[in-house]
Amino acid sequence: MSWIAAINPALLLSGFCVGLLVGQTGVGGGSLMTPILVLGFGVHPATAVGTDLLYASATQSVGTLVHGLNHTVDWRIVRRLATGSVPAAVLALLALSHRGSAGDGSGGYIAPMLGTMLLLTALSLIFRQYFLRFTAGILDRVAPRQAAMLTVVTGAAIGGVVTLSSVGAGAIGVTALLLLYPRRPLSVIVGSDIAHAVPLTLLAGMGHWWLGSVDWPLLGSLLSGSIPGIVVGSYLSGRIPDSVLRTVLALVLCGVGGRLLL
Repeated sequence: MSWIAAINPALLLSGFCVGLLVGQTGVGGGSLMTPILVLGFGVHPATAVGTDLLYASATQSVGTLVHGLNHTVDWRIVRRLATGSVPAAVLALLALSHRGSAGDGSGGYIAPMLGTMLLLTALSLIFRQYFLRFTAGILDRVAPRQAAMLTVVTGAAIGGVVTLSSVGAGAIGVTALLLLYPRRPLSVIVGSDIAHAVPLTLLAGMGHWWLGSVDWPLLGSLLSGSIPGIVVGSYLSGRIPDSVLRTVLALVLCGVGGRLLL
Protein backbone atom coordinates (compact mmCIF):
# COMPACT_ATOMS: atom_id res chain seq x y z
CA MET A 1 0.00 0.00 0.00
CA SER A 2 2.91 2.38 0.61
CA TRP A 3 3.90 2.65 -3.04
CA ILE A 4 0.29 3.40 -4.00
CA ALA A 5 0.22 6.20 -1.44
CA ALA A 6 3.30 7.73 -3.06
CA ILE A 7 1.86 7.96 -6.60
CA ASN A 8 -1.94 7.76 -6.43
CA PRO A 9 -3.45 11.24 -6.95
CA ALA A 10 -6.80 9.93 -5.69
CA LEU A 11 -5.38 9.99 -2.16
CA LEU A 12 -4.45 13.65 -2.55
CA LEU A 13 -7.95 14.40 -3.84
CA SER A 14 -9.55 12.47 -0.99
CA GLY A 15 -7.50 14.40 1.55
CA PHE A 16 -8.45 17.69 -0.08
CA CYS A 17 -12.19 16.89 -0.13
CA VAL A 18 -12.22 15.79 3.52
CA GLY A 19 -10.16 18.83 4.51
CA LEU A 20 -12.62 21.05 2.64
CA LEU A 21 -15.51 19.64 4.66
CA VAL A 22 -13.63 19.88 7.95
CA GLY A 23 -12.74 23.48 7.23
CA GLN A 24 -16.40 24.36 6.69
CA THR A 25 -18.08 22.35 9.45
CA GLY A 26 -15.37 21.27 11.91
CA VAL A 27 -16.70 17.71 11.54
CA GLY A 28 -15.88 14.88 9.21
CA GLY A 29 -12.14 14.16 9.48
CA GLY A 30 -12.14 10.82 11.28
CA SER A 31 -15.73 10.10 10.33
CA LEU A 32 -14.97 10.15 6.61
CA MET A 33 -11.27 9.46 6.15
CA THR A 34 -11.17 6.04 7.79
CA PRO A 35 -14.12 4.59 5.80
CA ILE A 36 -12.70 6.15 2.61
CA LEU A 37 -9.43 4.33 3.21
CA VAL A 38 -11.16 1.03 4.06
CA LEU A 39 -13.85 1.01 1.37
CA GLY A 40 -12.25 3.14 -1.32
CA PHE A 41 -8.60 2.09 -1.18
CA GLY A 42 -8.74 -1.35 0.43
CA VAL A 43 -6.62 -0.37 3.43
CA HIS A 44 -6.77 -2.80 6.36
CA PRO A 45 -9.17 -1.38 9.01
CA ALA A 46 -6.49 -1.32 11.72
CA THR A 47 -4.04 0.53 9.44
CA ALA A 48 -6.77 2.95 8.37
CA VAL A 49 -7.62 3.73 12.00
CA GLY A 50 -3.98 4.18 13.07
CA THR A 51 -3.09 6.36 10.09
CA ASP A 52 -6.24 8.43 10.44
CA LEU A 53 -5.55 9.12 14.13
CA LEU A 54 -2.21 10.76 13.30
CA TYR A 55 -3.87 12.51 10.36
CA ALA A 56 -6.48 13.89 12.76
CA SER A 57 -3.88 15.05 15.29
CA ALA A 58 -2.12 17.08 12.59
CA THR A 59 -5.27 18.65 11.15
CA GLN A 60 -6.80 19.35 14.56
CA SER A 61 -3.60 21.12 15.62
CA VAL A 62 -4.33 23.75 12.98
CA GLY A 63 -7.84 24.20 14.36
CA THR A 64 -6.54 24.41 17.92
CA LEU A 65 -4.11 27.16 16.94
CA VAL A 66 -6.90 29.20 15.38
CA HIS A 67 -9.26 28.71 18.34
CA GLY A 68 -6.47 29.45 20.81
CA LEU A 69 -5.67 32.74 19.10
CA ASN A 70 -9.38 33.60 19.16
CA HIS A 71 -9.60 32.70 22.88
CA THR A 72 -12.33 30.13 22.21
CA VAL A 73 -10.80 27.25 24.16
CA ASP A 74 -11.82 26.47 27.74
CA TRP A 75 -8.71 24.70 29.01
CA ARG A 76 -10.52 23.49 32.15
CA ILE A 77 -12.87 21.49 29.95
CA VAL A 78 -9.91 20.19 27.94
CA ARG A 79 -8.12 19.02 31.11
CA ARG A 80 -11.25 17.30 32.41
CA LEU A 81 -11.77 15.46 29.14
CA ALA A 82 -8.11 14.46 28.97
CA THR A 83 -8.20 13.18 32.56
CA GLY A 84 -10.62 10.53 31.38
CA SER A 85 -9.57 10.04 27.76
CA VAL A 86 -5.82 9.54 28.16
CA PRO A 87 -6.05 6.55 30.59
CA ALA A 88 -8.89 5.10 28.50
CA ALA A 89 -6.78 5.39 25.34
CA VAL A 90 -3.87 3.63 27.05
CA LEU A 91 -6.15 0.79 28.19
CA ALA A 92 -7.61 0.48 24.68
CA LEU A 93 -4.12 0.30 23.18
CA LEU A 94 -3.12 -2.39 25.68
CA ALA A 95 -6.23 -4.36 24.72
CA LEU A 96 -5.33 -4.01 21.04
CA SER A 97 -1.75 -5.13 21.73
CA HIS A 98 -3.03 -8.36 23.29
CA ARG A 99 -5.34 -9.05 20.35
CA GLY A 100 -2.92 -7.87 17.66
CA SER A 101 -4.31 -4.73 16.04
CA ALA A 102 -2.61 -5.20 12.71
CA GLY A 103 -3.43 -8.85 12.33
CA ASP A 104 -5.89 -10.25 9.83
CA GLY A 105 -8.47 -10.94 12.49
CA SER A 106 -8.59 -7.39 13.86
CA GLY A 107 -10.67 -6.14 10.96
CA GLY A 108 -13.44 -8.43 12.14
CA TYR A 109 -14.20 -6.25 15.16
CA ILE A 110 -12.80 -2.86 14.06
CA ALA A 111 -15.02 -2.55 10.99
CA PRO A 112 -18.33 -3.18 12.87
CA MET A 113 -17.28 -0.77 15.62
CA LEU A 114 -16.38 1.83 13.01
CA GLY A 115 -19.76 1.38 11.31
CA THR A 116 -21.60 1.74 14.63
CA MET A 117 -19.71 4.94 15.50
CA LEU A 118 -20.45 6.40 12.06
CA LEU A 119 -24.17 5.82 12.57
CA LEU A 120 -24.05 7.37 16.05
CA THR A 121 -22.19 10.37 14.64
CA ALA A 122 -24.82 10.77 11.93
CA LEU A 123 -27.61 10.65 14.51
CA SER A 124 -25.85 13.26 16.64
CA LEU A 125 -25.66 15.55 13.62
CA ILE A 126 -29.31 15.12 12.65
CA PHE A 127 -30.99 15.14 16.06
CA ARG A 128 -28.58 17.30 18.10
CA GLN A 129 -30.93 20.28 18.48
CA TYR A 130 -33.95 18.09 19.33
CA PHE A 131 -31.95 16.19 21.92
CA LEU A 132 -30.59 19.37 23.48
CA ARG A 133 -34.07 20.85 23.79
CA PHE A 134 -35.41 17.62 25.28
CA THR A 135 -32.72 17.46 27.96
CA ALA A 136 -32.35 21.19 28.64
CA GLY A 137 -34.54 21.23 31.76
CA ILE A 138 -32.77 18.27 33.33
CA LEU A 139 -29.21 19.37 32.63
CA ASP A 140 -29.79 22.90 33.88
CA ARG A 141 -30.03 21.39 37.36
CA VAL A 142 -26.63 19.66 37.16
CA ALA A 143 -24.21 21.16 39.70
CA PRO A 144 -20.79 22.37 38.47
CA ARG A 145 -19.00 19.60 40.38
CA GLN A 146 -21.26 16.97 38.84
CA ALA A 147 -20.64 18.46 35.40
CA ALA A 148 -16.89 18.20 36.02
CA MET A 149 -17.12 14.51 36.97
CA LEU A 150 -19.40 13.75 34.02
CA THR A 151 -16.89 15.47 31.74
CA VAL A 152 -14.17 13.09 32.93
CA VAL A 153 -16.48 10.13 32.31
CA THR A 154 -17.33 11.51 28.87
CA GLY A 155 -13.62 11.85 28.13
CA ALA A 156 -13.04 8.23 29.11
CA ALA A 157 -15.79 7.03 26.76
CA ILE A 158 -14.48 9.17 23.91
CA GLY A 159 -10.90 8.05 24.54
CA GLY A 160 -11.82 4.39 24.26
CA VAL A 161 -13.95 4.58 21.11
CA VAL A 162 -11.63 7.02 19.32
CA THR A 163 -8.60 4.78 19.93
CA LEU A 164 -10.46 1.76 18.57
CA SER A 165 -12.31 3.39 15.66
CA SER A 166 -10.82 6.93 15.15
CA VAL A 167 -14.40 8.28 15.25
CA GLY A 168 -16.26 10.12 18.00
CA ALA A 169 -14.11 13.08 19.02
CA GLY A 170 -15.96 15.50 16.73
CA ALA A 171 -19.73 15.52 16.48
CA ILE A 172 -20.35 13.21 19.44
CA GLY A 173 -17.87 15.09 21.64
CA VAL A 174 -19.44 18.45 20.81
CA THR A 175 -22.93 17.13 21.52
CA ALA A 176 -21.85 15.80 24.92
CA LEU A 177 -20.20 19.09 25.86
CA LEU A 178 -23.27 21.08 24.81
CA LEU A 179 -25.30 18.95 27.20
CA LEU A 180 -22.87 19.44 30.08
CA TYR A 181 -22.13 23.13 29.49
CA PRO A 182 -25.30 24.62 27.98
CA ARG A 183 -24.34 28.18 28.96
CA ARG A 184 -20.98 28.15 27.23
CA PRO A 185 -20.83 29.67 23.72
CA LEU A 186 -20.84 27.17 20.86
CA SER A 187 -17.49 28.49 19.61
CA VAL A 188 -15.90 27.68 22.98
CA ILE A 189 -17.46 24.19 23.01
CA VAL A 190 -16.15 23.47 19.51
CA GLY A 191 -12.72 24.94 20.27
CA SER A 192 -12.39 22.94 23.50
CA ASP A 193 -13.41 19.73 21.74
CA ILE A 194 -10.86 20.30 18.97
CA ALA A 195 -8.11 21.13 21.48
CA HIS A 196 -8.83 17.93 23.41
CA ALA A 197 -8.73 15.87 20.23
CA VAL A 198 -5.09 16.80 19.56
CA PRO A 199 -3.39 15.00 22.49
CA LEU A 200 -5.92 12.16 22.36
CA THR A 201 -5.45 11.37 18.66
CA LEU A 202 -1.68 11.90 18.91
CA LEU A 203 -1.39 9.46 21.82
CA ALA A 204 -3.69 6.92 20.17
CA GLY A 205 -1.95 7.35 16.81
CA MET A 206 1.51 6.86 18.28
CA GLY A 207 0.20 3.78 20.06
CA HIS A 208 -1.02 2.38 16.75
CA TRP A 209 2.40 3.17 15.25
CA TRP A 210 3.97 1.15 18.04
CA LEU A 211 1.59 -1.67 17.17
CA GLY A 212 2.60 -1.46 13.52
CA SER A 213 -0.68 -0.11 12.11
CA VAL A 214 0.39 3.25 10.63
CA ASP A 215 1.27 3.78 6.96
CA TRP A 216 3.53 6.87 6.89
CA PRO A 217 3.62 7.44 3.09
CA LEU A 218 -0.17 7.20 3.09
CA LEU A 219 -0.33 9.74 5.92
CA GLY A 220 1.93 12.15 4.02
CA SER A 221 -0.25 11.96 0.90
CA LEU A 222 -3.44 12.62 2.86
CA LEU A 223 -1.97 15.61 4.70
CA SER A 224 -0.64 17.06 1.43
CA GLY A 225 -4.21 17.22 0.17
CA SER A 226 -6.10 17.99 3.36
CA ILE A 227 -4.14 21.02 4.60
CA PRO A 228 -4.95 23.09 1.47
CA GLY A 229 -8.51 21.75 1.71
CA ILE A 230 -8.89 23.00 5.28
CA VAL A 231 -7.61 26.44 4.28
CA VAL A 232 -10.06 26.67 1.36
CA GLY A 233 -12.91 25.25 3.47
CA SER A 234 -12.29 27.80 6.23
CA TYR A 235 -12.42 30.58 3.65
CA LEU A 236 -15.72 29.25 2.26
CA SER A 237 -17.20 28.72 5.73
CA GLY A 238 -20.61 30.35 5.99
CA ARG A 239 -21.20 30.54 2.24
CA ILE A 240 -23.09 27.23 2.30
CA PRO A 241 -25.80 26.81 4.98
CA ASP A 242 -24.50 24.75 7.89
CA SER A 243 -27.74 22.77 8.03
CA VAL A 244 -27.30 21.65 4.42
CA LEU A 245 -23.69 20.55 4.97
CA ARG A 246 -24.52 18.64 8.15
CA THR A 247 -27.51 16.91 6.54
CA VAL A 248 -25.43 15.78 3.56
CA LEU A 249 -22.64 14.63 5.88
CA ALA A 250 -25.10 12.72 8.08
CA LEU A 251 -26.62 10.94 5.05
CA VAL A 252 -23.17 9.96 3.78
CA LEU A 253 -22.18 8.65 7.21
CA CYS A 254 -25.40 6.61 7.43
CA GLY A 255 -24.71 5.01 4.06
CA VAL A 256 -21.06 4.25 4.80
CA GLY A 257 -21.78 3.06 8.33
CA GLY A 258 -24.51 0.74 7.08
CA ARG A 259 -22.19 -0.73 4.47
CA LEU A 260 -19.50 -1.44 7.07
CA LEU A 261 -22.05 -3.21 9.27
CA LEU A 262 -23.42 -5.39 6.48
